[in-house]
Amino acid sequence: MENALEIYQKARKKLNAFHYAMYLISWDSETEAPVGCLEERSKQIGELVSMMLEISHCKEYVEAVKTLYDKKEELTTDLKLEIVKVWEELEKELKIPEAELIEYEMLLAKANNIWCEAKLNNNYALFAPVLAQIINWQKKYIQYLETDTLKGYDVLLNDYEKGFTKKEYDEFFDLLKKELVPFVKKITSLKPLDDSFVYKKYSIDKQKEFAHYLMDVMCFDKKFGLTKESEHPFTSGYGTTDVRVTCHYYENLLTSSIFSMIHELGHATYERQCDSKYDDTALSGGTTMAMHESQSRFYENIVGRSYPFWSKHYPVLQQLFFENLHDVELDDFYHAINKIEKTLIRTEADELTYPLHIMVRYDIEKAIIESNLDVHALPKLWNKLYQDYLGIEVPNDTKGILQDVHWAGGSFGYFPTYALGSAYAAQLYHQMKKELNIDEAFGADDLSKVNAWLKEKVHKYAGSKSPKEILLMVTHEEFNPKYYLEYLKEKYSKIYQLTNE
Repeated sequence: MENALEIYQKARKKLNAFHYAMYLISWDSETEAPVGCLEERSKQIGELVSMMLEISHCKEYVEAVKTLYDKKEELTTDLKLEIVKVWEELEKELKIPEAELIEYEMLLAKANNIWCEAKLNNNYALFAPVLAQIINWQKKYIQYLETDTLKGYDVLLNDYEKGFTKKEYDEFFDLLKKELVPFVKKITSLKPLDDSFVYKKYSIDKQKEFAHYLMDVMCFDKKFGLTKESEHPFTSGYGTTDVRVTCHYYENLLTSSIFSMIHELGHATYERQCDSKYDDTALSGGTTMAMHESQSRFYENIVGRSYPFWSKHYPVLQQLFFENLHDVELDDFYHAINKIEKTLIRTEADELTYPLHIMVRYDIEKAIIESNLDVHALPKLWNKLYQDYLGIEVPNDTKGILQDVHWAGGSFGYFPTYALGSAYAAQLYHQMKKELNIDEAFGADDLSKVNAWLKEKVHKYAGSKSPKEILLMVTHEEFNPKYYLEYLKEKYSKIYQLTNE
């Protein structure tokens, strides 16, 4: 077994170097690479992937990992967890022809830029052929990996949140629809809260200044990270020492950059606060996408849209944009950032209608994977579901099916984790309230107390514990969506002065 471990560790060092290079290429591609290098970059990525597969698919490496897996009970706890994860991923990968893996990575290397151009020019026809290729690959991937217990769309869902399939998600979303749709309908029938000042003209340079202020508030150490602009905000990184975030700024929508930045910094905080002993291992980073989204949405919504947080930081924002905000009181600002309104854009949606945006995407993904729906029919289905779920008409594809980057990255099965993550966050918050003075922690100069609590309860474990284990350990019960519903109803009943909710 010692020989197997030596072979494994030597190969992982090489693979880690390739992963770091791929991460840097991806970051560059999505932030500042010239569009003219698209074909060349795709070709070079194909070469890198081919070299990685030579390492990870060679007989010696596969046999070494299998030996370690078979003797996993003799390994240390962390190494056992790592080997189990590596073997499970390797088993899946070996079922897919290498040529198809390389071809797919080359396709994805082009897809993001094509999606971006299509979105900016409201040209779905430009993106449709690429999307069709990605979908075809996803369907082949499913065929390669289907088992007796995982079939169809469940294969993709399980990749992002192990143990959650259509059955679990359908039950979760059915509960949300039952409880939230009437609640949203009641609130939207009331006089809308005034948020008109949010749409005035706000200097992008000053928005960037406030974004950097938020980085300090969230204790983001710029020695280990940075921020740039991208069409769709995202977080990327490698281990605990290189974590990067992007943001998108709109001159006539102040809140977009604020909450996008807080959201992405939530992801970044999780990555930075993982125990560094997991760096360069398969357990590096967050445990699952839903738990990762729980952290980003915890900071974005539970902290970032709270009254104590803005009691402390609104004066800074108000002074920065004095011309627009000098006559906007704190209470008015707080109500505006928590306004319930049926809108087109997922990333701008309020907490109550946000799950409905996710349900649209979930239903579309099910239709894509489980039927022969033509890619050109997707905008029509998207528009229909927005009418069905939110009662609004989609004016164009830029504000419709082209608004998200995820499908350009092949991330089918990802969207449901946003809603599930929001529910995880609420359950963690329920426990945090028992252990911290929330007004004090959220309203402090910085979020060090919040960070410390989440580091101790969630972040430090990186990928060594599952969401189920974390929730049981922290909240003393399994996942329970009632805390999510209670959080939403309590908060918005108070804001909208409702009774008996």
